[in-house]
Amino acid sequence: MTIDWSLGTFYAARQYVYGLVQVFPSTPFPCVDSVRQKFYNKRILKASKNWRTMDRKNLVNQSIDYIMGHLDEDLSLDRLAAHFYISKFHFSRIFKEETGESVYAFIKRCKVDQSAVDLKLNPTKAITDIGLDYGYSASNYSTVFKERHHTSPTGYKQSIPAHSMPVPFTPERTARFKIAEEYAARIEIQEFPDIFVIYERFIGSYVDIETHWYQFFDQYKTFLKEDTVLIERFFNDPAITNASQCICDLCMTTEPDCSLDHVMRIRGGKWIVYHYDGEIKDIFETLQGIFNIWLPQSGYHMARRYGLNLYRRIDRGNHSVVMDLCIPIS
Repeated sequence: MTIDWSLGTFYAARQYVYGLVQVFPSTPFPCVDSVRQKFYNKRILKASKNWRTMDRKNLVNQSIDYIMGHLDEDLSLDRLAAHFYISKFHFSRIFKEETGESVYAFIKRCKVDQSAVDLKLNPTKAITDIGLDYGYSASNYSTVFKERHHTSPTGYKQSIPAHSMPVPFTPERTARFKIAEEYAARIEIQEFPDIFVIYERFIGSYVDIETHWYQFFDQYKTFLKEDTVLIERFFNDPAITNASQCICDLCMTTEPDCSLDHVMRIRGGKWIVYHYDGEIKDIFETLQGIFNIWLPQSGYHMARRYGLNLYRRIDRGNHSVVMDLCIPIS
């Protein structure tokens, strides 16, 4: 018999065995050691072709999703390892190898960067309250924020641009914002259903998205259909997060029963949708205008820590696109 354990099966089975030990702590289980040894046996791990590539990537991707969804809670290596039923030492090593950051460093910088987004989107909210949202006292928040962004939260809030800002990808260019009413003219509020997508995640500068898209197409071109929608899911504001640390998922819509490893569900709900029609180089300027000008005045609140770009038409020759820039709201 060929053993083909997926990482999900591995987690589930191990949880079950550990559960038995918890329920019957004083009862000897002669089989537990042999089962545990079987799970850790290198031959079984190697029998799954995805263990060292796809599955460990899935583990890290899922852990990043978990972190981003719980930044306002007390996160730790122990909590993550327990959530995924894996040794914290093993998890820590895999995470560092895949991301280049320790779990602790990743959590810390994501908390601070997201708090900077909140400072931008909630101009009337007290700085101390935003720090508390991420588990920091007033003094600690100022310290960790300054370590990350070389200014205090107060200094950062006062420096949030209201009219223009340099484009981080091309510092010689300046992004100039419109008034809120001009953004509102292109915005609709829409309800999205759940979307199932094939995806690949990369961590790095958003400038490199085009190169990653070509690699994505080469890998999944056989899954392209006439009604396929191409999507970018972005987790970071490149005006805040270092370019090399930005996270982006390249996605294409698929069926819920797609058998590929890298398939996920993007939850539906209420979204603001800005209908963009223009050059690729101006997308940053438009998004920053929405986040800096329109959204803080709109009365809406960003509901999740990511946004979506849905491609509707691509004109490679003129480097222009028609796309929907989407932000989840409550």
